[in-house]
Amino acid sequence: MTFPLPTFGLRSLSLLAASAIAAATLSASGPGAQATGATAVSAPVAAKRAANPVTPGDFTGFGFDQCLAPTQRAMNAWRRSSPFSAVGIYISGDSRACRNQPNLTPTWVADQLRLGWRLLPITLGPQASCQPRFPRYSDDVRINPKPGADKLYTTAQRQGLAEAVKTVTDAQALGITRGSTLWYDLEGFDSGNTHCRESALSFLSGWTTRLRALGYVSGVYSSAGSGIAALDQARIKRPNRFVLPDRIWLARWDGVANTSTSYVRSDGWQPGRRIKQYRGGHDEVHGGVRINIDSNYLSLGRGSVAAPEARCGGVGVSFTSYPVIRAPKGDTTPSRAHVKALQCLLQERGLFRGRLTGTYGPTLVTAMNAWQRSQGLPVSRNWHTRPWMTLLAVGARPVLKFGSTGHPVRGVQRTLNASRVGTPVRVTGVYDAATAAKVRAWQAKVKLPVTGVVAGDSWLRLAKGYR
Repeated sequence: MTFPLPTFGLRSLSLLAASAIAAATLSASGPGAQATGATAVSAPVAAKRAANPVTPGDFTGFGFDQCLAPTQRAMNAWRRSSPFSAVGIYISGDSRACRNQPNLTPTWVADQLRLGWRLLPITLGPQASCQPRFPRYSDDVRINPKPGADKLYTTAQRQGLAEAVKTVTDAQALGITRGSTLWYDLEGFDSGNTHCRESALSFLSGWTTRLRALGYVSGVYSSAGSGIAALDQARIKRPNRFVLPDRIWLARWDGVANTSTSYVRSDGWQPGRRIKQYRGGHDEVHGGVRINIDSNYLSLGRGSVAAPEARCGGVGVSFTSYPVIRAPKGDTTPSRAHVKALQCLLQERGLFRGRLTGTYGPTLVTAMNAWQRSQGLPVSRNWHTRPWMTLLAVGARPVLKFGSTGHPVRGVQRTLNASRVGTPVRVTGVYDAATAAKVRAWQAKVKLPVTGVVAGDSWLRLAKGYR
């Protein structure tokens, strides 16, 4: 369905944005700067905030959102036990139900980012004029639906510009750095109401323009069938009418953890520019902590991609199985590839000092025995499953779950392949669905809580060769 309206002048919006930038700069630098919501901070605190990473970054995985930012205890429990790596937090907006956020401080933000959480900062400000549940408060306003003399909904555009300035002020006060994505929550509305729809789109156009000018990435959350569908229609039918958001967060409670919906064309905001809220409000308990949440699936940026790995000048140490290595006997000799991998791994521990030939010999046996003794294992000329596991699990031990990447993920994948529990997985450095399934199978076998998350207890048992 097309909406035949006058062509919107992007130059007009640029002029509005420039005006808002100048006003924001004067406000932030003048004697009344603290009245905007930002607070004066000490140099060490300011430096700590500046050191925060861009969020959410490149990621494919699961997230949750809740109106009230959870306590640190709850965040810690869910980090160790839940499948979620991202969390939506309401940082700004007069229409949000949780105006009072006792837990949401610069320290809270810095701590979550340091622990590996990816934050999704949300603003719930002025809502569509035909949204029946708003305004929520007496000092709350709606998006102005009047088209104005030029029929360009300029008042709504100005509201969007102003809300973006306010959001950036609040984001920076919390230490959310430039380059991060800020999300506008536009609740579902009657997109068949022309003035309501067009003013909402104009508001979002101003919001996106202003965010980009201030160095942030624009994201919009809305119902797939209303706000997101209207944005997609505008993208196709009137590409020069509005400034569209960089990313979309579509609410479609179909229970399917992906970013697809029939309301948005397959090429819209692809690749890597979508989140889908696939399940609405419900209680979940992880680590003994209950929270009422919405569930989301994220596909952002390049997704979860592991950096290349090089070991011992290019020696391969990744296999779908790690067989027992025994002293040669008769015509039976151990696999050169596996022997070479073992030599490499022991060399990295400072135990093997020979050349990496892939040949079983006394120098290798000496190194094998040194490792066995260090781990409290039986000292033998043979290398069994348990020594393999203990050696492969060496390294950093962060919390790992679906979407995690890097060397520790490869360590888990290799160690579980060595355990011979469940179906082997490809060693990619990306914690994918197959890795999560293998972790769950191994956790069940060793009588751990079956979470699919590798945290403290799982690391300890992997490092001891439990299977």
